[in-house]
Amino acid sequence: MIIDTHSHLNFKAYDADREEVLKRNLEKGVVCIDVGTKYETSKKAVELATQNENIFSAIGLHPIHIKTDLLKLRTDEDEGDFAPLGEELDIEKYRELAKNKKVVAIGEVGLDYYYRPKTKSRLEGFKKLQKEVFEKQLDLAVQLNLPVIVHCRMSHDDTIEILSKRNLKGVIHCFTGTWHQAQKYLDMGFYLGINGIIFKFDIDETIKNAPLEKLLTETDCPYLTPPQEGRDVRNEPIFVKHVIAKISDLRGMPPEEVSSQTYKNAKELFNI
Repeated sequence: MIIDTHSHLNFKAYDADREEVLKRNLEKGVVCIDVGTKYETSKKAVELATQNENIFSAIGLHPIHIKTDLLKLRTDEDEGDFAPLGEELDIEKYRELAKNKKVVAIGEVGLDYYYRPKTKSRLEGFKKLQKEVFEKQLDLAVQLNLPVIVHCRMSHDDTIEILSKRNLKGVIHCFTGTWHQAQKYLDMGFYLGINGIIFKFDIDETIKNAPLEKLLTETDCPYLTPPQEGRDVRNEPIFVKHVIAKISDLRGMPPEEVSSQTYKNAKELFNI
C-alpha cells in the first residue's frame, strides 16, 4: 500500500472523470487523505471519504479563502467557482463536520503571505486576520484531539511561533523551507509533507537528513504534477510513486522501504 496524504479530489478539476480516478486509486492500492480548503470542499471531502473505503478526509478553511477586504481574492478554476468568494470562519460548522468518523485531521489551515496588500497597515491587518483564523482552527484540533495539516507559504517564522505555543501533532504540508526551519518543526514533533514541489524546489538536504519516520508523501493534486508524467498533465494520487522514487534515490534505499515507512507514518499520525 502507498499513501497520498494530501489530495484534492473534491475539486472541480475532477468533476468530469472523478470515478475513473477513484478506480485507478483502488487498482494501484493508493490510500488518500482528501483535504478541504473551505466549508464547501471540506464537505465534499467528507462525502468522498464516506463513499470510498480507501479515502479519508480533512476539513478546514485555507488562508486564501478567508473573507477580507484587505486585498482582492483570487479564484482557481481547478478548485471551483465559489459564491461568495470569501468565507467567514464558522467554527461550529466544521465541528459538526468533524463528527464523521472518516475525518482524520483539521486542514488545510495555516498562513499564506504570497498574495498580500501593498501598504504596511493593510499588511499588518491581513496577517492578523490570518493568524486569528489559523489559531481558532488549531484550538478546534486540540479540542477534538485531531492532527493538523498546515499550509505555510512565505510565513515560516509566524507559523513556527504559533505552533510552538500549542501541544499539537500534524504535518507541514508541501514543505519548502530550509533545513534549519525543518529542524524546528521536527523538534516540535511535526511531520514534513513531501510532494511534487521537490522537482522545482531544492529541499534535498531536508529529505536526506530528516528521519524517514517523520516524512509523509503527498501529491497536492490536481497541482504539482511530477515532470515524469509530462507537461500539462493533471496530477492525481497514483503519481505519488514519483515522489516516493525521488525520496528513495536521495536516501539510497529501495522505494518499497520508503512507501512502507511513510504509509506507517500516516497511519500513526492520522490514526487510520
